[in-house]
Amino acid sequence: MIKEMVNHPEDIAERCQQAYEKAQASQDKLNAVITFVDPKEQLEKLPSQGLLRGVPIAIKDNVCTKGVRTTSGSKILSNYVPVYDATITKKLEEAGAVCIAKTSMDELAMGGTNLTSFIGPAHNPWDTDRITGGSSGGSAALVAAGIVPMAIGSDTGDSVRKPASFCGIVGVKPTYGRISRYGVIPYTSSLDHVGYFTRSVEDACVSLQVLAGRDDLDLTSSNRPVPDYSQALNESVEGKKIAILANVVESVSNPETKDMFNKLVEKLKQAGAIVEEYHFDDKLMKAILPTYFTIANCEAASNHSNLDGIRFGVREDGADMKEIMTNSRTKGFGPLIRRRFVIGSYGLFEENQERIFRKAQKVRRLIVNAMKDCFKEYDCIIAPASSNIAPLINDKNDGDKLSADYLVAENYMAMANFSGDPSMTVPMGFESGCPIGVNLTCNAWQEETMFTIAKAIEDITGYKDLQTEVK
Repeated sequence: MIKEMVNHPEDIAERCQQAYEKAQASQDKLNAVITFVDPKEQLEKLPSQGLLRGVPIAIKDNVCTKGVRTTSGSKILSNYVPVYDATITKKLEEAGAVCIAKTSMDELAMGGTNLTSFIGPAHNPWDTDRITGGSSGGSAALVAAGIVPMAIGSDTGDSVRKPASFCGIVGVKPTYGRISRYGVIPYTSSLDHVGYFTRSVEDACVSLQVLAGRDDLDLTSSNRPVPDYSQALNESVEGKKIAILANVVESVSNPETKDMFNKLVEKLKQAGAIVEEYHFDDKLMKAILPTYFTIANCEAASNHSNLDGIRFGVREDGADMKEIMTNSRTKGFGPLIRRRFVIGSYGLFEENQERIFRKAQKVRRLIVNAMKDCFKEYDCIIAPASSNIAPLINDKNDGDKLSADYLVAENYMAMANFSGDPSMTVPMGFESGCPIGVNLTCNAWQEETMFTIAKAIEDITGYKDLQTEVK
């Protein structure tokens, strides 16, 4: 899709304007956009060449865009207009991409539903009564609705890969350090990754080619050369060793999802892959969510201490500085965020750090070591990205938070954020007319292997360039 667009430069102005207008027309039903970006000015300074030249895209609203409001989905930043571009914003511009929207997201990227944005929930284009998943749900919705072929997200626990599953598209979280995070409003610095959505594995390869690379403004970014990821798509899965994450499959209670996954596994075996079950320690798998929750909340409380209405954010009136900060943070943040900051601050109290925050970091290391042991034998770990299709927006049944279905099947993908390993979701099938995905995780810097296996799955299912008309 992307290469076809680039190869037809005569259609650039029309396609970008159409994407812009289609995004606006879908807003009443999807609520996927926080700020629309008119493409006309960008088209006037389009580079003469580039891998994304003339391709309309969307950018998650925690990525700084010079002169364009960047709210991170929070009321407290609803007046923030950056004076600089994030590194990835510049890379996209230099590659010729044309941004038509800053997309909806869970407030400050803290959530997995896209229900907590200050503009209200985003809606799934396959069924607008259902969630998109979060926190990058607005970007996922625009790609799934066929409005843009690529959109930027961010992934701290599964915030690209879960929306990709719920919206029937490709969602990629590369290796930690593969893409610069300079200019991306942080959530949890040790877990945050820039990610993105496309509708095909081929487009995912092109997108990473543009986004990847060293950035001296982000000292966590890698000096490793950027390979030609598209070359991986010429390879076979013959002899590739794939580990089924058996703990997840056993935790999935939905028989349709299990059956769909098992049929996919059989077809991978027929394609020449060696696919075997692999068990992680059950206690470690059940510890993923509480470990993530502890580390994420503690780091977020620290990262966002400057959002006080004085240094940053919408300022509320108060008799003195303390009251101004209290009022600004109370009114500027939603209830979920306030709760998370309280929990995070508690974990950072000097008397609590060793028994809460440091303990979570130690458990994280155990999980990462277990993944390393698996990768000594296997090229890839695979499991359903979710046990079910996207939940209904108005579904008030939170289920059993201590069940294996919830603790493991719905939250295991954070393990790739702990390790920084590359991970992606591709469509696996449909249930009740809605998509569900399969997740792949490979060893660090092995994106080429990951894309090879993902392309084999795409060929098996035939789910390439999936999109739906918003009704």
